[in-house]
Amino acid sequence: MANAPVDSIPARRVLTDPAGLARYQHDEAEWAPYGMPLAVVRPQGTDEVRDVVRHCVAHRIPLVPRGAGTGLSGGANAVDGAVILSFEDMNRIVDIDAAERLAVVQPGVVNDDLRAACAEHGLWYPPDPASSPWSTLGGNVATNAGGMCCVKYGVTRDYVLGLEVVNGLGEVVSLGRRTAKGVAGYDLAGLMVGSEGTLGVITEITVRLRPAPRPGRPLLEVLCVCL
Repeated sequence: MANAPVDSIPARRVLTDPAGLARYQHDEAEWAPYGMPLAVVRPQGTDEVRDVVRHCVAHRIPLVPRGAGTGLSGGANAVDGAVILSFEDMNRIVDIDAAERLAVVQPGVVNDDLRAACAEHGLWYPPDPASSPWSTLGGNVATNAGGMCCVKYGVTRDYVLGLEVVNGLGEVVSLGRRTAKGVAGYDLAGLMVGSEGTLGVITEITVRLRPAPRPGRPLLEVLCVCL
């Protein structure tokens, strides 16, 4: 294709067939407008994301980051001639640090997969959007997803400690921290949360974890015991 993303991305991870591109055109917001992308690129690491961003900047090609496409706002919708940066292959849980109670993940990790992995360490990641069986952490961070647990435990922004981001100049920057405690300086990682790809492309996420909650009991059972 013309102005194809960089040679560092293997051809098998660059999709240009119109029939295949159709499923990447929009998220679950059926009312939001969308166009036909030029290509879909599936990077596997930060360096590849950086190269794609730099190429798109140099050739003035619109770039749209995409997670699982479960959003309801049209944030992952393509525009005509855009490159869709799909994070489906960046789905690795890099580290779970039980001592610091944090996890480091790539943006394509599914919310419920992280929860299951944390449970093996006696830990818990509270944000639980309704799409948690399918939605990815990158999309959750980009939209500041919440869920039923947010009433008590807070939304995604309350759990993001640090981010690795490729900015609009194609530079890789690290924001925040990889420790449980850190109160000095501007909260630039928090600024990225909810920005929906407008301030940079998220390539790695460090999240705070909590101890696993005790098993709950049905309210009816509790009332019966009390009576």
